[in-house]
Amino acid sequence: VYIINVTWSDLSSQIIYRRYSKFFDLQMQLLDKFPIEGGQKDPKQRIIPFLPGKILFRRSHVRDVAVKRLKPIDEYCRALVRLPPHISQCDEVFRFFEARPEDLNPPKE
Repeated sequence: VYIINVTWSDLSSQIIYRRYSKFFDLQMQLLDKFPIEGGQKDPKQRIIPFLPGKILFRRSHVRDVAVKRLKPIDEYCRALVRLPPHISQCDEVFRFFEARPEDLNPPKE
């Protein structure tokens, strides 16, 4: 689980918790919604950042994998919010970064 400090344009901030699978879901939604910006027709036109890939691992390596992904996940989030407004301010991105009821009682693992 990744802990993200979200600061909105009105300078309000909140802490949210997201699993890697939620980042992956967001990435798939963005690539489906924005095929040109996702580089599907011409890879040179891709502006949607790459998400660190899924890694197969044994249960005992979960923490190591999460730690290794920390910097790439941070870079992914920063690149995402710097995209043109039609992507960075789309519903999917807003929904991902909005606080959810489960953010009040975050996962323990």
